[in-house]
Amino acid sequence: MRTSTSARRARGRTRGSRIGFDLVGLGVFVVLVFPVYWMVSSSFIRRGDITGPDPNWAPLHGTFDNYRRLFASGQATDALRISLMVTLLTVAAALVVAFLAAVALSRFRFRGRRSFVVALLVIQMIPAEGLFISQHKMLEATNLLNTVVGLGIVYVATVLPFTIWTLRGFVAGVPVDLEEAAMVDGCSRVGAFFRITFPLLAPGFVATGVFGFIYAWNEFTLALVVMTRPDHRTLPLWLTVFTDTNRGTDWGAVMAGSTLIAIPVIVFFLVVQNRMAAGLTAGAVKG
Repeated sequence: MRTSTSARRARGRTRGSRIGFDLVGLGVFVVLVFPVYWMVSSSFIRRGDITGPDPNWAPLHGTFDNYRRLFASGQATDALRISLMVTLLTVAAALVVAFLAAVALSRFRFRGRRSFVVALLVIQMIPAEGLFISQHKMLEATNLLNTVVGLGIVYVATVLPFTIWTLRGFVAGVPVDLEEAAMVDGCSRVGAFFRITFPLLAPGFVATGVFGFIYAWNEFTLALVVMTRPDHRTLPLWLTVFTDTNRGTDWGAVMAGSTLIAIPVIVFFLVVQNRMAAGLTAGAVKG
C-alpha cells in the first residue's frame, strides 16, 4: 500500500515538473515569436496607425498599401539582384575554401596546424567593427568598392572561421579506414576521398551553407561600408530609403520590406532544417 502511494506521488511530481517545463518552454516560444508576429502584422497596418498611441494587436482591417509603396519606391529589383549575387558568391566561395582547409587540418599533419586552429577561434572573437577601416582601405586600393566581388570577399572572410571549424569536425569524424579500404579495392587516394568521405559531409555542407546564407542575406553594417552608391545597395540597405530626417520613418514600408526579406531565409531553413540540426550537432562533438 505504501509502495503504491509513493509511486503515485512520484508520478504526480514528475507530471507536475513536466507541465512546469512545458509552460516555461511555451513562454520562451512566445517571447521569441512575438517580434516576428509584430513585424508581419505591422506590415498590414496603415501608415498613420502604426505610430498611434494604441497598439493594434490584430490588424483585422489590414491593407496592402505598405507593400505597394515598397515596390513603387524603385531599385527593388536591383537590390534583390545584388543580394542574390553576393549571397550565392559568399556561400559557394566559403564552402570551397573551408572544405579544402578542413581536409588539410584533418587529414594531414604539418607544422603550425594547432596554431592555425587557435587562430581561427581568435579571429572569430574580433569585433567586425574593428576591421571596417582596414577593409575599406583594401577594397578602395583594389577598386572593389561598390562591387559584388568586393562585398563577397569581405563576407567570405567573415564566415570562414565558423565554416572551417564546422567542416573540420565532420572530416575528422569520418574514419580514415574507410578510405584505406577503398584504396585496397583499387581506388586512388583522391577517388577514395570523393567516393567515400565526401558524400558523408553533406550535413556539414548544409549547416555551414545555411550560416553563410543567413549572414550574407541579412548583413547590414559591412554592406553600408562597402556599397556606398545608391544604385549598389543590398536589400537591407535598400530599406533605408524609407527613413527620412524630415518626413520620418515609413514604418509600414520598413515592416513590409523586412517581412519579404525574411521569407527566403525562413523557407530555406525549413527545407534544410533536419540536415542543419544534424550538422551542427555532429560538428560540435566530432574532431
